[in-house]
Amino acid sequence: MSQPTITLWSDANFFSPYVMSVYVALKEKGLSFNLQTVDLNSGQNQQPGWKGYSLTRRVPAIEVDDFLLSESSAITEYLEDRFAPPTWERIYPHDLEKRARARQIQAWIRSDLMPIREERSTDVVFAGVKKAPLTDKGQNAAQKLIATVENLLPAGQQNLFGEWSIADTDLALMLNRLILNGDKVPERLEEYAAFQWQRASVQRFLALSAKHSG
Repeated sequence: MSQPTITLWSDANFFSPYVMSVYVALKEKGLSFNLQTVDLNSGQNQQPGWKGYSLTRRVPAIEVDDFLLSESSAITEYLEDRFAPPTWERIYPHDLEKRARARQIQAWIRSDLMPIREERSTDVVFAGVKKAPLTDKGQNAAQKLIATVENLLPAGQQNLFGEWSIADTDLALMLNRLILNGDKVPERLEEYAAFQWQRASVQRFLALSAKHSG
């Protein structure tokens, strides 16, 4: 199968959960792509010379031939439509309602639970850093996350929708902000996150972040 030229821009350390989401989506689709990095710490993304400067100046950014796009959930939805099943592997559920739920989960993770994202940054996930105990706001956000996932994840299932979707990867990463720091999370959700973490595409991204975390 022929495909266009694809370039993905990541943060230099591969610590972005949103870069991970797009990277996993590309790997699951079986797409070849060029991987470029942008040094966010030095402000390279704020320089006019960077390709993504004309968009949101954030990573991930992706270019498919001459089409440039940023914001991870927009990218993964575009990839699903542009490289559609059955020719390419599916990354969203086929069922309309389940697909909408997957997109809801992605949007929720990106727009809510800010205390978890602030108090459990991704250096916990990708570099093994341990953080101080959660504040009251952090504990409230963690309880909300746990209660929501317990409602969403069917008993006895390892994926949200009976088969893997990109929302599973995104949700597992949010849970692992807590789990990998040693915060208390129900065993069923720990098992879910651990199962998602073993996916080959996820492991390949983790290897990249481990290589660059030093």
